Amino acid sequence: MTDENAWSFADDRGQLAVADRPPSRILAYVQAGATLWDHGILPEGIFGSGHDGAEPDRAKTGRLPLERVDYRGAGDSLDVDTLLRGGPDLVVAVSYGHGQLYGLDPDTAKHLEERVPVVVIDVGQARTLDRVAERFAELARSLGGAPAAEAAGESNGARERLRAAAAGAGTRVVALSPASPDQAYIARPQMWPELRVLAELGVELVSPPDGAGVNWATVDWADASALEPGLVLTDIRSNAFPLDAVTDPVWTRTGGALRRVPWNPEPLCSPQAHARFLGQVAQALEASRDD
Repeated sequence: MTDENAWSFADDRGQLAVADRPPSRILAYVQAGATLWDHGILPEGIFGSGHDGAEPDRAKTGRLPLERVDYRGAGDSLDVDTLLRGGPDLVVAVSYGHGQLYGLDPDTAKHLEERVPVVVIDVGQARTLDRVAERFAELARSLGGAPAAEAAGESNGARERLRAAAAGAGTRVVALSPASPDQAYIARPQMWPELRVLAELGVELVSPPDGAGVNWATVDWADASALEPGLVLTDIRSNAFPLDAVTDPVWTRTGGALRRVPWNPEPLCSPQAHARFLGQVAQALEASRDD
């Protein structure tokens, strides 16, 4: 194999993954796999985190053709032999800082890296959403992929639509993850790259009170209602408690009829996915202004 065919990629840990040729059998964390598919790279397999179950979480899989992708499982079921059963020649993982592979036990990750090249993309709070998207795009290009030709235009158009919808809307927006019938996790907007984009475009995101919790504040449903949202971004991952099942009387009286936008706190990081999410928020704000 000549050097002309060699492949390498420096990941967000500063580690260089190398191979004799561009990898073609990719195992990816579900968020990464769905993002790569938006760039035309179909992973042979995906795996979840400890939040996931025996089936892939449809909130995270985007437009992946799941009938063509092997789901390896999640959590304690993930050992090295399970991860490698499809013969991957590259693993694409994500990290929330410090380089640790999200969703994998550190010992499992260590032994995995001894047997197959691993690329880690940092999706943590220190990164902008645009920078995360750029890194996935760079990786996809190295593997022979590219986003759909119209993707950038769709993303830019969705941003301008949202900017216009947010201007003077006066709609208070709360991002939350239902924790239980009694409690909600309220997102601290500055800690989430995709929520910071909304704020930059003029969306009035409401922060919970200062206190415990770096990314989330844990409150009861009466306190969530006291934030007086006009629009709720609702965590739709399978581990979130269903918002429609919350029966707290204060919430059902004041929050039950609020407009909602589905929100995946582990977002796909492609122009197409950004356009879909921003467009949904814009549509909800436009409808609120028409009320």
